[in-house]
This record gives sequence, C-alpha cells and structure tokens, in this order.
Amino acid sequence: MIKSLDPRITREQISENNTIDPLTPMDNWETYEVFHQKKRGDQHMHVGIVHAPNPEMALIFGKDQYGRRGITANIWVVKTSNVFCTEYEDQDMFETTPEKIYKEASGYKVMDKINKYKKETGTMIPRKEKA
Repeated sequence: MIKSLDPRITREQISENNTIDPLTPMDNWETYEVFHQKKRGDQHMHVGIVHAPNPEMALIFGKDQYGRRGITANIWVVKTSNVFCTEYEDQDMFETTPEKIYKEASGYKVMDKINKYKKETGTMIPRKEKA
C-alpha cells in the first residue's frame, strides 16, 4: 500500500503497483457525472460533475468533492459520454393526450368532501371575513 499523508490515498488502499496515474495530462481526462444518495434506500440525485483520468479516480474525486458536504450513504460516477438523453425537439412525446386525462389528479374533488365532513363533525374552523 502507498504510504501517503493524503487520507484519500490511504483510505482507498491504493497499492504501489497500481496503474492509476493521477498526474495524467488533463487533456486526456474525461468528465463524470456524480450521483449522491443521502441514506440507504433513497434515490440517487445528480449533484455535479468531476474531471478525472479514469472511473476509479472519478470516484475518489466525487467522494472528496460531494461526499463531504453532508450525510452520504453512497456515490455513483458515470462517464458523461455514457449518459443518453432525448432531444429537446422530441418533447412532444411527453405531452398528455386528451384521452389520458384520467391519469391526472385534477378531476378529483376531494376538498369538497373533506370540507363537508368537517362541517358535519363540527371540526371546521370558520374563515374570518375581510372588512
């Protein structure tokens, strides 16, 4: 194991025969998207990007930059080039069609039923009229 004063190197237990060279010229580095999970079972949220020569160093940089800013259970790093997305011109595929209106909650009149129940049980607080 490399003996280093840098706790990131010691914690990762990087061996001396490791092929990771953190001094690789930056023009060969790639960008990695960093995803952070606050606690086990939560979803991972995108928190930013790091530049690194390889995924192992990206993980170290991601933990150093985004894992220390609060409670962290897990961090993912993904090459930016491996992230696929839709084109903005194709946004019409996400529009709700009229025949699928039943999927939206706007048709439910729950507040009327709640207010009726509160009125019947006497738990409704009367609103003050403005003068």
